[in-house]
Amino acid sequence: MAPSKEHSASPKSRRDGGGHRFGPSDGPTVHDIRVKLTAAGLRPTRQRMALGYLLFSKGDRHVTAEMLEEEALASRVSISLATIYNSLHQFTLAGLLREVTIDGSRTYFDTNTSAHHHFLVEGSNVLIDIPSIAVDRHAIPPLPPGKRIASVEVIVRLCDETSA
Repeated sequence: MAPSKEHSASPKSRRDGGGHRFGPSDGPTVHDIRVKLTAAGLRPTRQRMALGYLLFSKGDRHVTAEMLEEEALASRVSISLATIYNSLHQFTLAGLLREVTIDGSRTYFDTNTSAHHHFLVEGSNVLIDIPSIAVDRHAIPPLPPGKRIASVEVIVRLCDETSA
């Protein structure tokens, strides 16, 4: 009987099935992604599973649909930009992502769904998390009668000190 071969969990590993990994050994398993999607009420299709791995295997981060499309292409995942947009919006509605819109024209999807704020580095369009406790909600001007705060989302724009 020949000895069994262990599969290395290299970054390009694409095994599937219960408990196996899509990529690096420290990333989520296929089972982890399937459970996450199912618990959020989403059917774990092949494309959602692949996008789920790309999104959630690198910790808390901010991505655009275009960034995710580039990652999918680099990982040899065949998926259209329209499907990526649809999936990101479905993940957001299911509570798996948080949508951060800048100027009404740029949208980032944040894997950290907790209440927090952001620094935006102008020019590079990089978002950096600011803990929620760092912003004083009591410093907000008085609210109009009959209104209450639904949420506070602060985006602090940063530029290099040498910029005018």
